[in-house]
Amino acid sequence: MDRYVVIVAGGIGSRMGEEIPKQFLPLHNKPIIIHTINQFLIFDPDIQIVAALPELHFPRWKTLAKKYNLFENIAVVFGGQQRFDTVKNALKIIPDGALVAIHDAVRPIVSIKTIAQSFKTAEKFGSAIPYVLPGASVRFDDENGNIAPLDRNKVRIIQTPQTFHSTKLKEAYLQSYQENFTDDAAVWEKAGNKLTFFEGDTENIKITLPIDLKIAEYLILHE
Repeated sequence: MDRYVVIVAGGIGSRMGEEIPKQFLPLHNKPIIIHTINQFLIFDPDIQIVAALPELHFPRWKTLAKKYNLFENIAVVFGGQQRFDTVKNALKIIPDGALVAIHDAVRPIVSIKTIAQSFKTAEKFGSAIPYVLPGASVRFDDENGNIAPLDRNKVRIIQTPQTFHSTKLKEAYLQSYQENFTDDAAVWEKAGNKLTFFEGDTENIKITLPIDLKIAEYLILHE
């Protein structure tokens, strides 16, 4: 099956406190999104990439694509109001009968092993969702003032890439948006499809806060 990846970069990353979206911030002399794309190209130089970007920052992307010679490998769509809308826009140019991974642009240290396992699992089972176990104690806030402890051995922290058979994923995205559609796994499951999980990589961090950028810099320098 042909392999595609949607790089979800439609957000503005306001929690970073920067003037530009976090996916364009420098990480070890390259923008974060370039590190992320390169990981997938290392895995498969022929993989088809769809970058879902904020329309306002498309000129910035064109400059980067020219600098890093990425025009040949990458199609571009514009992000929507919600992550759901952004992925839905990208899926419009993904063909049926393929494997498609959906990956956060701000997870630049995803390992080749995790990417490979994601595609392998999805090809066999239809979906592949990476997870890691929490390292800290976990409690649940029921919004009534009760913060109850949970067994952390039964909790999973979900990552990307989340990979699927494209035909069924596109069908799942015909649903109306719901607030609990925080990732593609939720959309897939709501459409009546089964999820298949596999153990991911603790270094596959999502850069959300300034401290995450420092951690990512350290990890890249010491890999």
